[in-house]
Amino acid sequence: MSHALLSELIPLSFLQMFFTQSVKLAGQLPQEDAACHNHIQILGLTASSCLEAHVRQQLGLSGEISGDQYTALVINIKNQIGGGFAPATGEAGAIRVMNTRCPFGDRVKEAPELCRMTSSVFGGIAARNFGYAKVELRRRIANNDGCCEVLIHFDRETARDKYGDEYVSQDGAIVSRMALEDVTVRVAEKMARIWCPATGNAPEGCRGGPEIVAESLVMREALEAVELVAPTMANVLINGETGVGKEIISRAIHALSKRSEGKFVAVNCGAIPDNLIESALFGHEKGAFTGAHEMRQGVFERAAGGTLFLDEVDSLPLLSQANLLRVLQEGEFERVGGKQVLHADVRIIAASNTPMDKLLTGGGFRQDLYYRLNVVPIHIPPLRERREDITALINHLLSRLAARYQRPRKVLGSRAWGQAMAYEWPGNVRELENVLERTFLFARGQVIDELGVQLSAETGLSQIEDLRRRRQGAVRDVETKILRDALQRQAGNVSAVAREIGITPRAIHQKLRSYNIDAATYRKPGK
Repeated sequence: MSHALLSELIPLSFLQMFFTQSVKLAGQLPQEDAACHNHIQILGLTASSCLEAHVRQQLGLSGEISGDQYTALVINIKNQIGGGFAPATGEAGAIRVMNTRCPFGDRVKEAPELCRMTSSVFGGIAARNFGYAKVELRRRIANNDGCCEVLIHFDRETARDKYGDEYVSQDGAIVSRMALEDVTVRVAEKMARIWCPATGNAPEGCRGGPEIVAESLVMREALEAVELVAPTMANVLINGETGVGKEIISRAIHALSKRSEGKFVAVNCGAIPDNLIESALFGHEKGAFTGAHEMRQGVFERAAGGTLFLDEVDSLPLLSQANLLRVLQEGEFERVGGKQVLHADVRIIAASNTPMDKLLTGGGFRQDLYYRLNVVPIHIPPLRERREDITALINHLLSRLAARYQRPRKVLGSRAWGQAMAYEWPGNVRELENVLERTFLFARGQVIDELGVQLSAETGLSQIEDLRRRRQGAVRDVETKILRDALQRQAGNVSAVAREIGITPRAIHQKLRSYNIDAATYRKPGK
């Protein structure tokens, strides 16, 4: 938590702090029904009618309103409470607004889920007046984008492929459908059916079952890829840093596949000594080597009819890579020391901690095997790049810890939340879980005040923001130079610049506005 804000404690900063912490607390309390999960959206949706009535009176609006009047209305609402919104050039069937200042100030970075309140206020008002709306939060200050860019779509057809929360007027009420609900719920339900069958001992079995917690757009896209590829037999290569949840994703693919009733067998290739890898993968016959006192099946046999997950596949030695390639190509293998050809009836999902293209350039991984495995690539970003998931993960893990140790629920205090959002989490979800378990066990009261991570919230946040500012500044400098050089060559002709760079003229106009570049200054007299 920022000491600067505490040193200027005024009614506005108090309300910002109070509301931010109440949002965090609400997410950690027991939830009696599914509606509680979307308490922020419900709160914004409920408040939207009151806010609309207030500003309508200020602006002298009555009855039906136009798109321009709607834009003026929502901008007026946000700016009266401390935003910096302004209209921007929109798209077909949509209104676009942008801002450079958030009513919650920097505190919104501690609680990025607060942006859903903007979505529900904008969407609720639009649905009441136009019948339908989808709100797309394209860029957000909460995610360190430097500004907020919000598109409100009124046309259901043109908005079909857009990512956002939907709002529909039905029988005098506004019904909302959160963008994350569909795919996350579908995947979770199908996974639960596999690992938590509806039997008398289901609760006991469920405790060890895999659970996916996803709030961010990148994780939603990963789950959509899971849904698409799971019913097929295509090989999948999951890439991501250690601890991001690659095995959970592989289990989701298995649960949604036609092989869900078969076994799911996971093996960490990096944890097996080189001299035992062949035996672990393909099995061995009795007497095949010293210590082989009996025949043993390898993971390919144990996973027959199901799914085999090969984690850290990039650690396999070249000989084992060649044998794995044969299985993928021919569907056949032999046990170590054996002569019988066995058939591999498995669906293979592989995972790597290192970007595979880097391994290819160094010769540490066979290209032919890479292309066999990498039929469908799924990338899981590190936790520091999907901070929207941190809040949901913390709430989920604290709830699970309370159940595991049969202790009262505990919640994070303000300082602990600041640390959680500022820390880089190099160990990703696995590190987050370990830190929470340790602090949960040693915290004496119900509120956890300190996470005990090495980097404090204040120092960590400043370093992270400085790094992001430097990165964004470098991108801005490069793009500005490219645009100015192209404008110079094309004498200010935006369409020609767009063709040269390979993007649409509309995108060029957006960048010119963003960087305050006037194309007219590059046009020659008389042009």
